[in-house]
Amino acid sequence: MKEPEAPNLGGRLPIAIAVPGGEKNALSTLGWQSVYRTLAEEPGLAVERVFPDKLGLTDGGEPRTRESKSPLSSFPVTAWSVTFEEDFLTLPRTLQAAGVPPLAAERPRLPLVMVGGPIAFLNPAPIAPFVDFFWVGEADVNFVPLFMKLKELIFDGAEKDTILDAIKDMPGIYVPGRSKTPVKRLLTTGPTVSTLNDPAFSCFISGRATFRDTLLLEVNRGCPYGCRFCAAGFIYRPPRHADIEELKRIVELTDPPKIGLVGTALTDWPDLLPFLKWIHSQKKKFSLSSMRADGITEELLVYLRERGIRTVTLALEGASERLRRMMSKKLKIEDFLNAVTLCARYGVNHLKLYLIAGWPGETDEDYEELAELLEQIVAIRAAEPGGKKKNFMRITIGVSSLVPKPFTPFQWAPMMSEQELNRRMKILTKMVKPYKGITFHHDNPFQARLQGMLARGGEEMADYILLAAEHGGWKKALKKWDGDPSAILDHERGEDEVFPWEVIDIGVKREHLYKEWLRAKETKVSAGCSPKGCEKCAGCGVEEM
Repeated sequence: MKEPEAPNLGGRLPIAIAVPGGEKNALSTLGWQSVYRTLAEEPGLAVERVFPDKLGLTDGGEPRTRESKSPLSSFPVTAWSVTFEEDFLTLPRTLQAAGVPPLAAERPRLPLVMVGGPIAFLNPAPIAPFVDFFWVGEADVNFVPLFMKLKELIFDGAEKDTILDAIKDMPGIYVPGRSKTPVKRLLTTGPTVSTLNDPAFSCFISGRATFRDTLLLEVNRGCPYGCRFCAAGFIYRPPRHADIEELKRIVELTDPPKIGLVGTALTDWPDLLPFLKWIHSQKKKFSLSSMRADGITEELLVYLRERGIRTVTLALEGASERLRRMMSKKLKIEDFLNAVTLCARYGVNHLKLYLIAGWPGETDEDYEELAELLEQIVAIRAAEPGGKKKNFMRITIGVSSLVPKPFTPFQWAPMMSEQELNRRMKILTKMVKPYKGITFHHDNPFQARLQGMLARGGEEMADYILLAAEHGGWKKALKKWDGDPSAILDHERGEDEVFPWEVIDIGVKREHLYKEWLRAKETKVSAGCSPKGCEKCAGCGVEEM
């Protein structure tokens, strides 16, 4: 899409959409682009974009918008899209760089600072002191009316307190200290609950994006499997699939050179292969995010290879069958090995395997089972064309540390210590080292523990975030902060303990999550979402939304 020109305000409300992480990363995320499209089409609004870097700057200086180069401080409303906990640091840094007090209590007048995105309905508490109000959930039919209400109030000269009081009980609005809590998450559905009515897609197709010149296209949202560690599987319920004809319409409208399919469960979409064949008929390239091993068929893999797909990513998650039962993974090891076999047989050049370490109660025996599985994988590769020099299949094993997230059954779980996580990573490094053509990499346990602290903390975390913003980053701030990370991370939470994120109601009942936590400790697998949809289910509570 052509870069938009600076809008001619002409009585419209100026809004700056701020996306942390710089332009390259921003152009490769979808949520804010759907919001931009929705607001930009509204005649009463003038929408611009700003992509602050980690220091809160744009082009090395004061944060300014892409379109008109206007300073961020000149906009009466700044709407932030926050996806990751590590982005919390950018919020106060950008406000400070713009000359705006970072704490909401120190801003008696405009601008209004709004935050949306996954963080707003996962745990808004750590950044609540910086924020005037949150949008909780997906951009449904209430979204544009909110901004029209803001326009009316701002143009009438209303005071900030008056504005916040006027919107505090609107659907999907959480004004810290004012809204009635818990605030219900908003979601969008189509003609049926299982239909994704308005799939997200790239607004800007750019050579500067991480995924260059690619239209990112959402195939499904939410996941039916109910893996107990996965926040996306709970906060995006119910699982919904896009309509193939709507996706075709989007591709024809945007006419991109390449399409990247995005979704939590791509191979669950019944129209995946027909849609890929249609994309090819339009003389366009495509790529896919990770796929479930039990969704990879011979027909699908052969077609992917014919179309030039060389890399396949499979998520094993747990090192042993016991751990996979604990997380309710619902993956038969036979299906996983079958997917590895198909990859080695049909010329996949690079097989990526993904695991998580740091499960409650995991033992060295769990990783001895993984070592045996690794031997099987290597043997499969050797027996297939992927083991031959000409078609050699490289294998990369990526391991991340478990961060027990809010609104999952693991919200009651302690997080493994940094020392123990480092020990686990050393064991895995040693395990992989003897094998030719296998690369191992892992995350930084300190960073994982930091993410856990930011994900699970309350409003007291704002002091730490502000210290990090002003004193050179997270590690330096820890030395100055008088809080206790272990109080947030290192103990199992009580059944009735009140969590700071419960100012939000995602629709999944607390009782359901706790029952799943007890089943996790007993390593019992639970059924996922019903294929018949929420109407035929009386399980987690989303059916009541």
